[in-house]
Amino acid sequence: MTTTIGIAGITGRMGRLLAEEIPAAGATLSGGTSRANPDLAALAAQSDVIIDFTNAAAVRSTAAVMAASGKAWILGTSGLSPADEAAVEAAARHIPVVYASNFSAGVNLVLALAERMGAALPAETYDAEIVEMHHRQKVDAPSGTAIGMGRAVAKGRGVKLDDVIESGRHGHTGPRKTGAIGFAALRGGQVVGEHSLIFAAASEHIVLTHRAFDRRTFAAGAVRAALWAVTRPSGFYSMMDVLGMA
Repeated sequence: MTTTIGIAGITGRMGRLLAEEIPAAGATLSGGTSRANPDLAALAAQSDVIIDFTNAAAVRSTAAVMAASGKAWILGTSGLSPADEAAVEAAARHIPVVYASNFSAGVNLVLALAERMGAALPAETYDAEIVEMHHRQKVDAPSGTAIGMGRAVAKGRGVKLDDVIESGRHGHTGPRKTGAIGFAALRGGQVVGEHSLIFAAASEHIVLTHRAFDRRTFAAGAVRAALWAVTRPSGFYSMMDVLGMA
């Protein structure tokens, strides 16, 4: 019996790719929600798992629907607020939830390296800066993947990102704070996603870069996560768990 997967936002750019990747992975597409057909509860009832790359504004209501459905939820929506993330974590007490800023296997390897580099390179001498570029239509900044990089570095350094983040510098900002993790967000054209993590010391620079050329890598990773999640108990998981790297 194959796994049935529903898509929240099936008519969107990621939704259309997911609709192609699901049968390619040997699963069954159960349907999807759209503006014309927004009934997520009905879709969840006929699915084993829902993949969701919709809008951050819908996350809290979606979390309530998914928790009540008892079905697994794969969430790739970026730009979540602390309240949104709390709602996702609350849903994970009732269902398996895989939440990732990026479902690319390559990006998750980069995140693992970012944490190790953060631990190995002292914040007092290695300034951490993250530069990301995306297409002109992207509405949130820094990107979810960039924030994920920052969190990985902060975890390696034993601090919270919220305590050391510097984003969108402008004007007379004064000298750079020791231990800060800086972000720069670039927007233009149709760039799928480029992220660089820079550790800059007085005597050397180390740059870790990931470039995505096709959104299909995100869709394939999300389907992989969906097939993994349906056999797991309730809990809050990441793509690191799916890849066996947690």
